[in-house]
Amino acid sequence: PALLRQMLEPRFAMAQHNSAAMTVAMAGDVQQVANKFAGMACKPVVISGHGPAGTVLALYLVKHGIPVVLLEKDSQLPRDLRASTFHPPTLEMMEVVGIVEECIAKGLRVDRYQYRDRRTGEVAEFDMGCIADETKFPFRLQLEQWEMVLAGHKKLNRDFPDLVDIRMGARLNWLEQHDSGVTAYIETAMRVEGIEASFVVGADGASSTVRKLLNIPFSGFTYDERFLVVSTQFRFEDVFDNLSYVNYIADPDEWCVILKTDKSWRVLFPTSPTQSVEEILSPEHVQKRLQHLWSKDTPYAVEHAGMYAVHQRVAEKYYSGRAVMVGDACHVHNPLGGMGMNGGVHDAWCVAQKLVRILKQGADFTSEFEDYDNHRRLLSQGFIQQHTIQNKALMESTDPDVQKKRQADFMAKASNPAAAKEFVMERAMLKLLRTGFKVEHQSQLLQTPLLSAPILAQTPASRL
Repeated sequence: PALLRQMLEPRFAMAQHNSAAMTVAMAGDVQQVANKFAGMACKPVVISGHGPAGTVLALYLVKHGIPVVLLEKDSQLPRDLRASTFHPPTLEMMEVVGIVEECIAKGLRVDRYQYRDRRTGEVAEFDMGCIADETKFPFRLQLEQWEMVLAGHKKLNRDFPDLVDIRMGARLNWLEQHDSGVTAYIETAMRVEGIEASFVVGADGASSTVRKLLNIPFSGFTYDERFLVVSTQFRFEDVFDNLSYVNYIADPDEWCVILKTDKSWRVLFPTSPTQSVEEILSPEHVQKRLQHLWSKDTPYAVEHAGMYAVHQRVAEKYYSGRAVMVGDACHVHNPLGGMGMNGGVHDAWCVAQKLVRILKQGADFTSEFEDYDNHRRLLSQGFIQQHTIQNKALMESTDPDVQKKRQADFMAKASNPAAAKEFVMERAMLKLLRTGFKVEHQSQLLQTPLLSAPILAQTPASRL
């Protein structure tokens, strides 16, 4: 049995994330269902993943008249604690696809953020008003990401019922690429269905099925320590003087991040690699960490406590043939700075624009995807990975000299208007976005010149 298992393990490993793949390959038990988009000029784009990136991508495509099949593996949209920071360029994209007003109305506007040193009491504050001449949204929006996804979900169903097919409780389990498109096999609790698509986009997270099916390596590393995230209704603004809604706090013993969302205060703590999951998430340990942050006579009312591993990984390629990836499916990094979810939305924007050019202008899809891969992948491997790694190293250092130098640098930048603006432009991802999209101003990439252009008619031989 051991020898047999050793012989079969590699085959099973490729499909263990998806048992239905074995059904497709071995039994051929696939149902063909009536095509909702029959008769349209192009086959639908299948998007695997209904998170922020997949939602924005779907909204952009249907806005341009391109049909979409949007897959969400859960039967209902998840409402767990994930990302909660939306940077200015992301808000600008959300405005174009019509969901920013609802999200701003629900969220918390953050006009300033702080770097605090508990040892000295020094506070370096950065006012985002300094970039008011660079963006329509000179602030960070604190809002649970599921609220943004829900807003997009409702808009898709309400405004584009003829162009979108949202499949809840459905996931991609296999794909076959051919000259005329992609056959995507969709698994639900009841069946496996084959859908003929023009392209497939993997917006399905760090454990991406699309990436695994394409056999693309996910290079990088995982930190030994994990992050503990705790949410509470305790009013930290009442005990910390002039506390902003986003705060990075250095401490002689431990660092932390305190930020407020639309619903509660959230605190992120580092943990020791030697601690077990049970110990980290125990009520006693959670209370100890909160009491170290601010000591009070009564226990904290904890709404949620969660722990997650911290990765720095980038896919070695962002596409293969007609299948392309965005967001965590192709890059993950530590959450300090809030660049993960935002970067994924920017990926989606780039891919959406390229799909529109392919389907409406006849652009070569290989050239378009290669351009996307060259710029977005190198950008992730370069600035974002370097920035998040350095940011984490600076935050977690307990060396007094390093802490002193770090805080002095923040204080100097905050007190110099030109340096402060450059710092905020970088942290707000405006500088990064302009570099990555090769534009002088993000307004150039927000234009939609092909909105009313027709989708090119495809002959059976050349149909995408």
